[in-house]
Formats: sequence, structure tokens, C-alpha cells
Amino acid sequence: MNSDRSSLFSSIGLLIIRLGVGGYMLTHGMQKLDMLREGQLEMMGDPIGLGPWLSLVLVTFAEFACSILVMIGLGTRLFAFPVVFSMGVAAFVAHANDPWDMTSAAMAFFAGESKSWASKEPALIFFFVFLGLMFTGAGRLSLDHYVCPWLKAKLKRNDTPPPDMFNA
Repeated sequence: MNSDRSSLFSSIGLLIIRLGVGGYMLTHGMQKLDMLREGQLEMMGDPIGLGPWLSLVLVTFAEFACSILVMIGLGTRLFAFPVVFSMGVAAFVAHANDPWDMTSAAMAFFAGESKSWASKEPALIFFFVFLGLMFTGAGRLSLDHYVCPWLKAKLKRNDTPPPDMFNA
């Protein structure tokens, strides 16, 4: 009985994390979606050499679509990865020359040493939370909990074995 209660509390905690952090990531994704719709490619840049349009499409997918999927708990481990990758690029490429924390960035901005108070901190917070969700999964209060067993059962009922790619 205690393990059921512990599992439920863990699942409630994961739900709160998914909804809270996913919701905040979604606000960033909505900004990127607006940039994409309005053709504001110059605001995105080209952090890893894919071109500004493809970079913006991929970041929009990660921050908008993947955050929604993580929030509802569908393919959580899979769809947390694009967010982790995107935030890694944001922290270590796009904000490579920015301070690690927001306090230092704000102090530099108000001292006139910087044109903005951008820092690595927001991207790193998202990075670590979504990385954690890649390892924990969504918990019991998610679509993963209900869809995955159904999908596994459906695949087991299929009498045809999957094709052998290496001995074709």
C-alpha cells in the first residue's frame, strides 16, 4: 500500500513539473511560432549552421510542439530530447558569451557593460528539468501510462514478426 501511495505522490510531482515547466517552455515556443509565421528569421540567427529558417523551425518544434506533448505526457522521454538539445544549443552556443546566472547579467547590464541581461541560466534550468524527465518519464498521470501498455499489447497480438533489417 505504501508503494502505491509513494508512486501516486511521485506521479503527482511529475505532473506538476510537466505542467509547470512545460507551460513556461510553451510560452517561449509561442514566441518562436509567431516569429516563424511573421518571417522574422533575423531574430533567430543560425547557431549551429543549419540556416536561420531550419533553425527556427526546429526550435519551434522543440519549444512549442514538444512542450505540449510533454505536458500531456505523450512520448515524454522521446519528446523531452529535442527540448534538451535546443536548450543545450541556447546555453552553450547562442549564449556562449553571456554570464552563467541572471544576477551577474543584470549587474553587467545596469553597469553599462552589456546591452542586455541575457544569461545561460534560463536555458540551463529548462535543460536540466527536461533531461530529468527523459530519465523519469511522465509517471502514472500521463497518456504514456495508458497508451504504452495498449500499444505493447497490440504489438504482441500481431503474429507477424518485425522484418529483420540486417539479414534481408
